Amino acid sequence: MATTPYFILSPNTVLSIIGLIHGPDKTVPNPAEDWRDATVDVVIPAFNEESNIPLCLAALARQTRKPTRIILIDDGSQDRTVEYAKTFCELNGMDLTTIHRERSIGKTPTLKRQSRESDSDVEFILDGDTVLESENYIDRIVEELYKGAGIASACGTVLPLRDRDRRAMLETDALKRFLGSHPEASIYPKVGWFHHLQRGITDMYRDVLYYFLQKFVYVGQMTFFGSILNPVGCAVAYRRSVLKTIVFDRYEPLLGDDLTNSEDIFIGFAMNDNGYRNIQLTDVYARSQEPEVGRVPGQIYLWSSSFLQSCYYFDELMRSPFKAFKRWRRQKEEQAELAQGLADKRVHHEQYRQPFGIDTTIKYGRPIGWVLFMSAFEKVAFPTVLLIMILLQLWEPLAITLIAETAVATGILVTVAKGHRLEYFFKGLLVTPLRYAVLLFDLVTIGRFAADLWIFRNRRWRK
Repeated sequence: MATTPYFILSPNTVLSIIGLIHGPDKTVPNPAEDWRDATVDVVIPAFNEESNIPLCLAALARQTRKPTRIILIDDGSQDRTVEYAKTFCELNGMDLTTIHRERSIGKTPTLKRQSRESDSDVEFILDGDTVLESENYIDRIVEELYKGAGIASACGTVLPLRDRDRRAMLETDALKRFLGSHPEASIYPKVGWFHHLQRGITDMYRDVLYYFLQKFVYVGQMTFFGSILNPVGCAVAYRRSVLKTIVFDRYEPLLGDDLTNSEDIFIGFAMNDNGYRNIQLTDVYARSQEPEVGRVPGQIYLWSSSFLQSCYYFDELMRSPFKAFKRWRRQKEEQAELAQGLADKRVHHEQYRQPFGIDTTIKYGRPIGWVLFMSAFEKVAFPTVLLIMILLQLWEPLAITLIAETAVATGILVTVAKGHRLEYFFKGLLVTPLRYAVLLFDLVTIGRFAADLWIFRNRRWRK
């Protein structure tokens, strides 16, 4: 999900603060298309999700906006995922199209095929282990997606799926009907206390991380640039035509299906590189199943390596800060031309409007490139500095750095956690050791990426 698997007082944090102070683009959008007329296909990629697919579908059943089609892509599951999904939909009057593959081909080819084979306006990707908590999630996402032609993807706020959320879902009528037919279904998996403890640790760490990123860092980026680097891929709506033409039709001839180790990061970068925006809403929520703590390093490796791989592919976007003066001068020229015309003659107005196409990125860069450059700097510099301090046994500077950063980071977290400040104060302190362990683990990811790039020449990167 996150382009950096930790939060820290950093250039990106400062950038978000500046964005919040600067304020948003005050243009009043006047969309060319009515979001109410958009057709929406919900595509559910799933692999061995028999414990989660009934929850996913139950949340989908109570959405205020009903999708045109629900398509379950079973990627070679060996459990009862398809059986449970079909039974659930039959009992609750939901039309379901299922595609079952004998063997897994991965999520990237799945998205590509659906973007080409579907005729919908919006391709809504909902992972099989994700629950839409807000009943108007799809409604709000599609509404915001259509507020500008330059918006290519939209997602809500994503938090961990906790045991209490599962228990709450058991009270829904749709799930009760399903469990009446399949009482053996393990909606609330009966596992030992050690497994619950491991997942509980992950949930607490990710809850703090996601809350900080989505309620503060991403809000600042959205306010400043009108975009984030990439959407959260477990519950995201794409303009299908843009996903097809800008991402898959353009990059498949060059890379095939080997984009990066996480498809949503590559897709988000590609959108930004071509002048489109990825937006995130803070008023609707989804919850996604987190791995047990022992599997977190593998997931972090996928996210972090995908970020570095995307930096490699979209290097012109990352160089945007070095083109800032040229971009500023061009904006002044456009404003002067507009002033000479005395009025903006455009019929449809859009916030954060910018030219489409990679030629603009190559020549002038993109404002969101500041976020990418700062993120890349943090990704490499911060763990390296900590490692140097440890190797040189600079214990006093290291201690001062950790204490000061923890105090500032916890302070910001408490500030944005309105109504839950005491809870997040203690959570922030408890997960601090995990944050720094993850930060140092990033050195492994950096080393692996460097080896792939310059030693083994292995660029077959795909989730």
